[in-house]
Amino acid sequence: MRSGIILAGGEARRAGGKEKYFFNHCGETFISRLISTLNEIVDEVIIVARDNDQCRRFSGFTGVRVVPDRRQGRGPVGGIHAGVCEAEGDLLFAVACDMPCVSGSVIEYLFHVTEGFDAAIPRWENGMTEPLHAVYRRQALVERFEGADEARSMRDLMGGLSVNYVDCNLLRRYDPDLLTFTNINNEEDYAHLRAVFPEV
Repeated sequence: MRSGIILAGGEARRAGGKEKYFFNHCGETFISRLISTLNEIVDEVIIVARDNDQCRRFSGFTGVRVVPDRRQGRGPVGGIHAGVCEAEGDLLFAVACDMPCVSGSVIEYLFHVTEGFDAAIPRWENGMTEPLHAVYRRQALVERFEGADEARSMRDLMGGLSVNYVDCNLLRRYDPDLLTFTNINNEEDYAHLRAVFPEV
């Protein structure tokens, strides 16, 4: 079984406090696009929100589970922890809510190449990685969140796993322009997205 975890609990400070997951791209909100893409690939979709108040922002979505952070203030690793606690899948795809162009074919490939590893994480030529567009083995994460050596950051989390680092350029066979990694951090990024896709 596979699970998809959408991390939506960020403070959105760089986006002027605006809720990026409700930004529009090609006629749909970012979060709707993510849910639609993941529903084609995974058996369940979980949205991790900051708290119960934010959970209510997603009450209109059907066929997804919405849960709050269990360990607030820890950023993405806290969101992944909450998702792991709720997920039923053996493999989990974790993704940030501000990535509106994720490719189902790329995700499917990452699931495939997790075989024999704890995780499959894309990596760029400069060594930068995409841990919030990656597949993880649930049991490995459970172990990383337990005991005295508990992972408290994404670096800690990755450092304790057996990772298949996937060259991003290999993913061009599925997504030639690597739009799957489009990340809208701020209003300038969103303006650029709207310029590239004027039909938004």
